[in-house]
Amino acid sequence: MACVPFNGGDLALTPHNGGKGLSLARRLYKTRILGLALGFLCVAAGMYPLHPSPWVWALMSFNAFIWPHLAYQWARRSAVPFRGEHRNLLVDAFLGGFWVAAMHFNPLPTTTTLSLMAMNNIALGGVPFFLAGCLAQALGIALALLLFGAGFVAQSSSLQLYACLPMLTLYPLALGFICYQQANVLSRHKRELLALSRTDSLSGLLNHGAWKDQLEIEFQRCRRQASTQNQGGAIALIDIDHFKAINDTYGHVAGDIVLRQLSKLLKQNLRISDQAGRYGGDEFCVILPDVPLEHAAELMEALRCRFGGLGYEQNPALQVSLSIGLAAYSPDHSDALDWLNDADQALYEAKTTGRNKVSCRRGDHLPKVLLNSL
Repeated sequence: MACVPFNGGDLALTPHNGGKGLSLARRLYKTRILGLALGFLCVAAGMYPLHPSPWVWALMSFNAFIWPHLAYQWARRSAVPFRGEHRNLLVDAFLGGFWVAAMHFNPLPTTTTLSLMAMNNIALGGVPFFLAGCLAQALGIALALLLFGAGFVAQSSSLQLYACLPMLTLYPLALGFICYQQANVLSRHKRELLALSRTDSLSGLLNHGAWKDQLEIEFQRCRRQASTQNQGGAIALIDIDHFKAINDTYGHVAGDIVLRQLSKLLKQNLRISDQAGRYGGDEFCVILPDVPLEHAAELMEALRCRFGGLGYEQNPALQVSLSIGLAAYSPDHSDALDWLNDADQALYEAKTTGRNKVSCRRGDHLPKVLLNSL
């Protein structure tokens, strides 16, 4: 009767903070009510032929209908609710062992109770907690043997079979539903953590490592399609001109605003298939799949003009420009880093020839400044 559906979100019974343990106690509160109510039918059917004393019926009723509420309050008021719930689960195991021996080990109720409790304990804490639960059950069995004496009922009646059916059917359904919910929660958390690990916190764009992973994917795609009519693609490295001077003159808050403005423009002006990232510091990077170099240069020039025309309310005198290096994919590139190096060389060309311009490198590695500052 002490079976409690587990919660997949807190599988390992290890120390957690109070909020985490309290959340676990709240969830187990509802499932304990269901499990013990179903267990009451199973145990009551096993005890009825033995003609137990009134105090035994009172104890069964207490265990099934009052203990879940006391357990929740006990855990909630504990200094560490997680440890309080750990203790409650061991009490559940103790009481489960007690009722198994009190029923004189009636086969069907005993198997139902012990197997479902074993499943709970393994799911909650693995082998260590399973063994702790077994020890608690053994203590419960020993106490029941002292009170009721040893005995064994060899057969289960039809009444006991029907009384155990709700536990055997509804309880696994409840477990399956809980597992399904928790799998969805864990999957969402995993996606969120993966997104956070690949995202730059300031700009909201891909971080350095994630963008380079995308560059490798794009390079391999271009290489596979080199023999077709594929237009290849281009990558751009974007540098905010004199960014250190902006920080020194207007402060780092103003510098962060500039970075966010550029990030916003990139998100607004790029296609869904384009991949923008923050390469580091004041340098950004963009992958432009299936875009001819001349078209890519026009796109980057439009971005440069829009960014240069932005105003900043906090610092009206602040004027910011961009230097952009573009490189087209070429079958001559040995790897993605070779392609990236071409873009870096184009950016260097733009910065050393006056800044505030878009410079391009084709596959022949010959630099060509396409669009200069106005």
